[in-house]
Amino acid sequence: MSFWDKLKPAAPAAPTAIHMDVTRDGKVLRLHWEDGKRTAATARALRLACPCAACVDEWTNARTLDPATVPETLTIHEVAPVGNYALRLTFSDQHATGIFPWPVLRDVTERAPAPS
Repeated sequence: MSFWDKLKPAAPAAPTAIHMDVTRDGKVLRLHWEDGKRTAATARALRLACPCAACVDEWTNARTLDPATVPETLTIHEVAPVGNYALRLTFSDQHATGIFPWPVLRDVTERAPAPS
């Protein structure tokens, strides 16, 4: 191990598998993690947690997205990798600017109510 390897932060746990399931509640993103944990969240729960600048004030970190504007019927149209550290989700409301790093996805999918 080199000097620089000791300074680098540990890489966050990444999912080993990513699945989109269609349920009676709409689409659900299911993640299987390196540590064996399995988590999931609905499209709406993920949209409400979007970390992008359109949803969170960049200076105050206050959430600016009004939950009343996010429909219960929201779905995910596309899941795309961003490097080795995140996913970009495109939602049925055309919102596609959120990049969800692994730690954010882990947190959101662990806290979200269990989808059916």
